[in-house]
Amino acid sequence: MKILMIGRGVIATVYGRVLEQAGHEVEFLVRPGRAAAYGDAVDVELADLRHRPWGRRVVERWPVRLREELEADHDVDLIVLSVGHHRLAEAAAFLAPRIGRATVLVFGNIWDEPLTAIGDLPVDRVAWGFPQAGGGFGADGVLRAMLLPSVLFGILGAAPTERESAVRTIFRGAGLRIHEQPDFRGWLWIHFAADAGMHAQGLRRGVLANLAGAPGDLRAAMLVGRELLPVLEARGVDLSRHRVGLLPLRAPAWAVGGALALATVVLPPARLSFTAHADPGAEEPRAVCRDALAEARRLGVATPRLEAAEHLFARAGAG
Repeated sequence: MKILMIGRGVIATVYGRVLEQAGHEVEFLVRPGRAAAYGDAVDVELADLRHRPWGRRVVERWPVRLREELEADHDVDLIVLSVGHHRLAEAAAFLAPRIGRATVLVFGNIWDEPLTAIGDLPVDRVAWGFPQAGGGFGADGVLRAMLLPSVLFGILGAAPTERESAVRTIFRGAGLRIHEQPDFRGWLWIHFAADAGMHAQGLRRGVLANLAGAPGDLRAAMLVGRELLPVLEARGVDLSRHRVGLLPLRAPAWAVGGALALATVVLPPARLSFTAHADPGAEEPRAVCRDALAEARRLGVATPRLEAAEHLFARAGAG
């Protein structure tokens, strides 16, 4: 099967490698001029948890195929669209007239209504998922990341379409377990709120990496995420359907902060997931916080902890 990853970011690279290992032909679509800058290989340091609880360490230079154009008559079967939520509309608009025969897997954070976020992409050609991997590219260009053994999928209709089922089969064939989320829309927004808490505190400390092993900072991150729960309720999310997923935000923040701090010290995959986020110029953390705060204000929900950090993520000249 021919698979096209949009961009050569962390998630695209991690799962592109996994899918190629499973026998698929994988390429990366990058912006014009980027192919030469990226080169024809990626240096990878990966903790792969698919087969071992503590992960199998992979260190390799992985050859990749990059392309800078996508013709409307291409022969790609699956397009994996994993970009920052603030770039999703732009990417969807680019793909809509170039979708060809492919299925598009929307694979990442969404804060708008999902069907609005994908613009003119035909709904019957779209599958919905969320990666269970994380990491970052270091200043040396090395991708340091961890891969969990499962992938999250959800649907917005009554049942998975044939295309959605086929995408699940592809990922299952790559040695990944499939976890289904019945209320995918609600889950996405809860995850986004939790991310906003983490990123707000990460920006206070400079980068998310500085939260590893810091119970006080992780407690503060949980409290920011918690104050966004009324925003989700105002958007129509039935929080009672997500009792387990909401435990980190509803449990005593000191206990959650302590547990996470310990995990990021003693569990190598958890530590890597945090410490790889060390780019102070990354835009996604700021965009997540900005958009969460904007929605809280639109709905009239007070979020004093997030507002107190606004100077760290507001656009230049805003406010």
